[in-house]
Amino acid sequence: MLEKTFGLFFYLKQAKNQKDGLRYVYLRITVDGKPVEMSTKQLWSPARWNVDAGRAIGQKEDTRTLNAYLDMLSSKVFQAKKMLIEDDKELSAEALKNVLLGKSNETRTILEVFQRHNEQMEALVGQEFAPLTLKRYKTAKEHTASFIKWKYKKDDFEIKNLNFEFITEFNFWLRSARGCNHNSAIKYLSNLKKVVLICVNNKWLKKDPFQGFKLTKKEVVKNPLSRDELKRLTEKVFEVERIGQVRDIFLFCCYTGLAYVDVKQLKTTDIVVGMDGEPWIDTTRQKTDAPTRIPLLDTALEIIEKYKDHPQCCAAGVVLPVLSNQKMNAYLKEIANLCGISKTLTFHIARHTFATTVTLSNKVPIETVSKMLGHRSLKQTMIYAKILDVKISEDMKGLRERLKGM
Repeated sequence: MLEKTFGLFFYLKQAKNQKDGLRYVYLRITVDGKPVEMSTKQLWSPARWNVDAGRAIGQKEDTRTLNAYLDMLSSKVFQAKKMLIEDDKELSAEALKNVLLGKSNETRTILEVFQRHNEQMEALVGQEFAPLTLKRYKTAKEHTASFIKWKYKKDDFEIKNLNFEFITEFNFWLRSARGCNHNSAIKYLSNLKKVVLICVNNKWLKKDPFQGFKLTKKEVVKNPLSRDELKRLTEKVFEVERIGQVRDIFLFCCYTGLAYVDVKQLKTTDIVVGMDGEPWIDTTRQKTDAPTRIPLLDTALEIIEKYKDHPQCCAAGVVLPVLSNQKMNAYLKEIANLCGISKTLTFHIARHTFATTVTLSNKVPIETVSKMLGHRSLKQTMIYAKILDVKISEDMKGLRERLKGM
């Protein structure tokens, strides 16, 4: 910032209709030749005032008191100047006056910035962001608004007042009032942090309130179906057609790795002939917008063939007649009971089963599995590799044999 001419001066000014001998003491601040003035609300006699020095004269107590007050005001002006320079804000006489009067030229609030961020993200859905990512940020904003209402009894919160206490209290509120588990709370806090960093980078906020706050997720133990459980599920005959239909769709996900939303949206046009002449799925994951290409295994092909003439599939041009997520998960609980499976079946379990029991444990390279799952990095897929006790057993068996030959 270029150095600007700066000056401040105290003087006496006669107010309108003022007839007695006293005058109000005024402060004039000048920056680059542009002045503003403001009253100190102090009255003083012209006979006891040094015009050149801009101070009261005399040895009386009231003189010392007024001059001390004017010195204090001068000090506040210099502090305001320093603050504007450090915050990289425009230095003007008007800006200095606003700081002294406790006014702000730009009062920004966290929910306003959050809303602007979400609007920009929404405009880029399908290009840079997935719809589910936008949905999560909208939920995070709603949680932030509810917390502010609960904690501060306000509709919004000024950015300049954000601090470490706000973050820790929000974290507690997410876990208690909202009942979020650790990882869900961390996700919403991470969403808020992205918005807070926008404020920090724009210098609307001096310090990151998240500094010192750990946004570490707990590793979730994946619990896929074992080979035996998968076999039981496959061979089970159901008397109710709808239950059998849900089982088939779940199995399809076990042999393709597709998430619920992706299998629900899977079109017949997404089934293509691959470079090997065999049927492949060629689609895009909704969650990450990452391309997914999966060669179809026999079990998955049989399920596709079974439902190709289903009215729902024919009408919508989809591969399988998928119900709502709520209904599917309700049926899956019943299916687990009927098959003697103690695990809670969800479509996420099917995805885990594909990654572990179907592929990795059958020596499919982790790089290949990562591609089929639509992961953006191998680090995401490594989580599945950690839980393969069968693979560990096989590796150690090989080691035992090698050690015997030494």
